[in-house]
Parts: sequence; structure tokens; C-alpha cells
Amino acid sequence: MSDGKGKVVAGVFIGMVLGIAAAGGVAWYVLQKKATSFTNKDQVKPAPQVAQIPANSPVVAPSSAPVAASGVGEAKQHFEFYKVLTDKPDAAARKNIPKTVAPKEPAVAKAQSVPSAPASKEMYYVQAGSFQNEGDAEKLKAKLAFSGFEASIQKVAIPEKGEWHRVRLGPYNNSEAGKTIAALKQNGIIATQLHAQ
Repeated sequence: MSDGKGKVVAGVFIGMVLGIAAAGGVAWYVLQKKATSFTNKDQVKPAPQVAQIPANSPVVAPSSAPVAASGVGEAKQHFEFYKVLTDKPDAAARKNIPKTVAPKEPAVAKAQSVPSAPASKEMYYVQAGSFQNEGDAEKLKAKLAFSGFEASIQKVAIPEKGEWHRVRLGPYNNSEAGKTIAALKQNGIIATQLHAQ
């Protein structure tokens, strides 16, 4: 029996050696193939020939629009997705807006000229939840952030109940608070409108 075991062990050893050699050969072939494909791509390309301009020729300013092979200027593409995503005017539109500087007034005169806000401009918070566990409040805040709402967590100590964590949005005026509550309801979050104090 030991003679049969010896043949099996020798067969396994020879199989392992042949397997390792075959794997090494395939790896070498693949690496050589990749190395040649990289060297073909990385070959130095000659610089394009540039026509020499005589020193006495007139200087022509390049146009802002690229010129096609037909000689007609192509219109520059204008992408608006940045504007749509951020609801902000794009940089080109902002550059064209002239900046006006208001004359500086004395602080006393400015304070007297500002009228007091009317009582109808009451501000409201939208409370999306109140939790004893701060982790639950953080989860709701994250859910609101994924839905596109910016919320804050306010810690409040309530007598005989302990510390609570309120998840609030705002402050808003009355109509904005109502719109926010409706938008939250569409996202499955029931919220309450509270007076700002």
C-alpha cells in the first residue's frame, strides 16, 4: 500500500508543478501582451507642423467661437443642467450683470429709515418630529436631507420627561411653511407648523 500512496503523492506533486508552470506561462503571456499594447499607444508622436508667420503680417484676434472646417463659426454649446440643478444663474450670466455700489449712509440715518416689520410677517418652524433618542432624530434629519430639506435638531429639557430632540425646518413665513408641510407629506413625513419664538 505504501507504494500506491507514493505514486499518488508523486502524481499530485507533479500536477501541482505543471499547474503552477502553466499559470505562470499564461500570466507572463498576458503581461507581455499588455506591455506591448501600452508601448504602442505611448510612442512619441511628431509635433504638428506649424506654418511660420512673417513678422510684418497683421495680427488677427481669434474669435470666441470655434471655426469649423467649412469656415463657418460654430455656436458654443450651452449646458443648462447646472442651472436647473442648483436653481442659480450660471457663471456667464453672472459675469454680464453689472455691479452697483450703493452709497454709504451713516448708521444712524439707516437705522431711522428702516420701518418696523408689520405684524403679518410672523415666522414659523415646521417640526417633523420629536424624539427622546438622539439617534432617531439624526435618522430623520438624514432622511429629510435625502429628500432635499435642510433640518436642524434642537435639544429641549422638558420637566418630568427628560431631554427631547426636536427635528425642525425653517423659519418660514406662513405660506412657505404650508408648502413645506405639503411637500413633507408627499414624502411620507407628517409635520406640524409652530410659531417661531
